[in-house]
Amino acid sequence: MIHQLQTISRGFAVNDSKSVEDLYQDLIVDHFKHPRCKEVLQDSTSSASLLNPLCGDEIEIFLQVRDEWVERATFQGKGCSISQASASMMCELLQGKTIQQAYELIHSFAGMMKEEGTPEEFQKLGDAASLQGVKRFAARIKCAMLCWEAAKLSLDRCES
Repeated sequence: MIHQLQTISRGFAVNDSKSVEDLYQDLIVDHFKHPRCKEVLQDSTSSASLLNPLCGDEIEIFLQVRDEWVERATFQGKGCSISQASASMMCELLQGKTIQQAYELIHSFAGMMKEEGTPEEFQKLGDAASLQGVKRFAARIKCAMLCWEAAKLSLDRCES
């Protein structure tokens, strides 16, 4: 599939011969090399940590929630480019969303990894939609999902 547009998210310039898959790869690498929201949030409302023992990915998600809104979402961790880029994309996406919207985005991302849902749902995922190619590699799905599962745990703790 050839991408016909001249620019996409984050100002990545493209030409007519660069595939969408190449652009997605560039976006994943950019989030891995220049992660957004990577810090310990000292005044977080809740947090959750998860480990993928198969590959060693570690992630801790910090959320600051007030009046049913995710004001800030940050992470710390180490692991492969997929797990770290996914966390960067997710934290950026969840900020400024209601708790309900955050749950819906988590559900949409999980659906995308299971090949469930609609393209319209996936568009709401912003940069995280670039991870849809991961679903072709069963062992890597857990890498992409780890931060989303930790965010759900953290949201659940806010609700209780």
